[in-house]
Amino acid sequence: FFLPLKLEQKAKGRLQKQICQVVLDHFEKQYTAELGDAWSTVRDVLTSPWCWQHAVLLNRFSPSPGLESSLAEQGFHPAFPAALPYLPAALRCYSSTAPARLPAQKHQPGRLKDYYLLNAASLLPVLALEVKDGEDVLDLCAAPGGKSVAILQCACPGHFHCNEYDGLRSRWLEQTIDLFIPDPVRNLITVSKLDGRQIGDLQPEFYDKVLVDAPCSNDRSWLFSGDPQQAVLRLMQRKELSSLQFQLLRSAVKALRPGGSLVYSTCTLSRAENSDVINLTLSSCRNLMPVDISGMARGVSQEFTFLSGTQHHELLVLPEKGRAWGPMYVAKLKKISST
Repeated sequence: FFLPLKLEQKAKGRLQKQICQVVLDHFEKQYTAELGDAWSTVRDVLTSPWCWQHAVLLNRFSPSPGLESSLAEQGFHPAFPAALPYLPAALRCYSSTAPARLPAQKHQPGRLKDYYLLNAASLLPVLALEVKDGEDVLDLCAAPGGKSVAILQCACPGHFHCNEYDGLRSRWLEQTIDLFIPDPVRNLITVSKLDGRQIGDLQPEFYDKVLVDAPCSNDRSWLFSGDPQQAVLRLMQRKELSSLQFQLLRSAVKALRPGGSLVYSTCTLSRAENSDVINLTLSSCRNLMPVDISGMARGVSQEFTFLSGTQHHELLVLPEKGRAWGPMYVAKLKKISST
């Protein structure tokens, strides 16, 4: 079994797009203030897609003999050490320090896909959530479905609700689940197109675990906005995102059972969409407490670079060459009572 690596080529795909100067100028001002000296290193990675990396999440529902040995031969290694506080044996992810990727796997009718390509940092919210067999789980903003697939590599929930409000993205989510998850497990999954801000009222205290992978200003993709006018509009609307994120978190808290926990994540560096949203949620929801995830961060410190100075219940992955994962913000909270 052999899958040749397909190196990123400057002349292909994403690299044909030009850096959007208006977005870069905006980020330059904001992130120099928020990240200090770390921003220049992060900027070099974000503006150089040929150095981006892709991890390989294996699908336990479609074992492929020889795939792991082939990955090892090509310089891939297990992305997460066994010493992590939560790392189910079935969750197997491989990464490489080289800016290389396997080819995307084509769908074969009647067969599940063997692996999912992703940014390795996007698995950190899943590891922080610590889903166990039989739990009722909500993925509030689930498209395109990578984290939903990863959760199902970790455990078999009693019920798994995957929600995506946007119609096009919801179809993408359903397709992802159908391509990776077998029917017996698929029967445990509900896919909905509800407004995530309303789920807490519709299903109060129904879930043991909730993932809020919130809509955010996606720093990687925004830097390559092909339409400058769209980029300007995005930047103008960016201020409204933190309000939406806060409302989604409030809904998630209502949907949680007492004793349940939620993980909030974004793929932006923006403090307004990360720490500020979590701090506002903690100050306005008296039945929440922060959960220490620093042990997980220490356990993966060889693979990821983190912003220093964050609180014990949060982390922010900073991309750097050779470890070009992120941006990814993760925070964990626990509901301690109904009121």
